[in-house]
Amino acid sequence: MILQIAVSTLAQQKSYTEKYRPQFHFSPPANWMNDPNGMVYYKGEYHLFYQYYPDSTVWGPMHWGHAISKNLTHWENLPVALYPDSMGDIFSGSVVVDYNNTAGLQHGAEKALVAIFTQHNMAMEKAGKNNFQTQGIAYSTDKGRSWKKYSQNPVIKNPDAKDFRDPKVSWLEKYKKWVMTLAVGNEIHFYASKNLKDWSFSGRFGLDEGSHGGVWECPDLMEMKVGNGKESKWVLLVSIGSGATNGGSGTQYFVGDFNGNTFKNDNSKQTILWVDYGCDNYAGVTWSNTNRHLFLGWMSNWQYAQTVPTKNWRSAMTIPRELALKKTNDGVRLFSTAVKEMESLRKSSVPVNVQQNKAYPFSLGELTITIDLTQSNAEEFGVEFRNALDEKIKVGYLKFSNQFYIDRTRSGETNFSDKFPAIHYAPRLSKDPQLSMHVFIDHASVELFADKGSVAMTDIFFPNQNYNQFQLFTTTGKVKLISGKLFELKSIW
Repeated sequence: MILQIAVSTLAQQKSYTEKYRPQFHFSPPANWMNDPNGMVYYKGEYHLFYQYYPDSTVWGPMHWGHAISKNLTHWENLPVALYPDSMGDIFSGSVVVDYNNTAGLQHGAEKALVAIFTQHNMAMEKAGKNNFQTQGIAYSTDKGRSWKKYSQNPVIKNPDAKDFRDPKVSWLEKYKKWVMTLAVGNEIHFYASKNLKDWSFSGRFGLDEGSHGGVWECPDLMEMKVGNGKESKWVLLVSIGSGATNGGSGTQYFVGDFNGNTFKNDNSKQTILWVDYGCDNYAGVTWSNTNRHLFLGWMSNWQYAQTVPTKNWRSAMTIPRELALKKTNDGVRLFSTAVKEMESLRKSSVPVNVQQNKAYPFSLGELTITIDLTQSNAEEFGVEFRNALDEKIKVGYLKFSNQFYIDRTRSGETNFSDKFPAIHYAPRLSKDPQLSMHVFIDHASVELFADKGSVAMTDIFFPNQNYNQFQLFTTTGKVKLISGKLFELKSIW
């Protein structure tokens, strides 16, 4: 049976004006959301599925929520795509376009979209069994509007591993097969298939590599060009639920090679590379079926995600980002920048400077500044966003430690978690004498892309009034500002 239940009239009519509600980030119409799932581009539409519990603002039996966009900025909410069944809740996974009908699920002119996901049997878990997670598939032949689960699920049974989840699948033309990247305990397992139904184990990676502060989750594997040259490398994304660089949840990455069966890391086993150094970018993966590497993350942290002070809805996604590989003095590294489509939200701009006490009004902002470090002697400088209650968020740079930081200690509501009010740090990786900061600030989040994307930081916050003033600041010295511009942004709702 094809399941399709309409979104409630109330949800359809929501104006997205509640306190803290993001205005240029995706958030669900109502209730709980976490990991992005099944992101795929097909016939002019970017599909975003996500972990969703439609009955509460805290985590519960997982469904796949669904939204689409034609431009990566404006989103249309669609009915819930996948529901729990007798085999379990619908945990994270991916969606592919089966262009060659390898699974035999296409029965008309429209190509089949095939979802591959983890089914989590809560009753088996409570009974103390280890094999409560299996991999299943579902398919759509109407551009993702309705879905039918495969009658012979699961397509991969559990080999008695407690954590066995989050399949990310892609077609590798070179090897003429589908490859699945699966999180299993504290490592990644790889599976191969010719038809998306019959899978065989092909390799493993990571048991003693990278960060193991928490169980490995939400992997993604992709081949990427290095710069503008002919060389390419493979990138493996792996999220961890706890123990990330600034505490709690985070996403690491590895750069290396993939031989069709398993991954080999180019860096030392102890090298830990982070996609984002803030506290609120987790479980991010990329869209399939595009010629760009487009990334989206869940903008929260398991340390406090279920206790943040939103009421009718909970959680948002980061802005979509474009990933690139570039050569650096430390090796090939991942860069991330806001997608160019974000520029369509700009409605006005003003030049900014470091004049003493010069404040600028704003409501939703995008800021770009470039500093000449060779002519600057300030020990600290950055940008500050605040409101009339003197609540503030600071995004800055510390010369003595060569670090970027986001300070949310006085950002507004913080007492819902003792982990929340903190200063988060990131190393400056670039050696360029010109330091650049590209900042997006919404009603309850800030995202920093520093030095053309070599460092990214994402933090959420909850002011009692929206921030409405901005200024640059310096301490103990001066800075040479090469350029600065503040853009006012439009709401996507």
